[in-house]
Amino acid sequence: MTQDLMLALATFALVTVISPGPNNLMLLTSGANFGLARSLPHMLGVALGFPVMVLLVGLGVMRLFEAYPLVRDALTVVSVLYMGWLAWKIAHASAPGAAGEAAGPNGARPLSFLQATAFQWVNPKAWSMALGAITLYAAGGDLAAVLLVAGTYVAMGAISTTTWTVLGGGLRRVLTNPARLRLFNWSMAALLIASMLPVLLA
Repeated sequence: MTQDLMLALATFALVTVISPGPNNLMLLTSGANFGLARSLPHMLGVALGFPVMVLLVGLGVMRLFEAYPLVRDALTVVSVLYMGWLAWKIAHASAPGAAGEAAGPNGARPLSFLQATAFQWVNPKAWSMALGAITLYAAGGDLAAVLLVAGTYVAMGAISTTTWTVLGGGLRRVLTNPARLRLFNWSMAALLIASMLPVLLA
């Protein structure tokens, strides 16, 4: 891959991962509710889970959907239901009542590494990004090209997850009032639901 093509890939990867979407809305919310340190497993799940998805898409996992369209339909249904559940959790989240508490007074916790990793497979934006990246930069299915695309997303994902979580953490100073925190969480939940509209209208 030429230097110009690698620069184009890095730019494409950064733009796609740092633009608003379900992952970034949830990281922003996690940073605001739980802070950077407690959101690290969530951040790692996104930053590493999505490149693994890109790798598997590049190795041909999409052929499964081509051979069995019902599998894709089932995944769409699961995506909608899971995103709805996450939106409900976000809407009812609250920050820890004290610095040493593991969860807020309603039991809210940040996503774990495995939860954030698994979320990539029901995230419509993640599927679009993975397909776009492989189609543009590794259409031939060459392993080296696929690994390069996935590796680029590891680097760009680290930048994006950190940016959004730190941004959310910065909002904590503004959201110390419980009423403001509830309004923020409900707004993030509504935006998460709105991000599913393209899937529902497709």
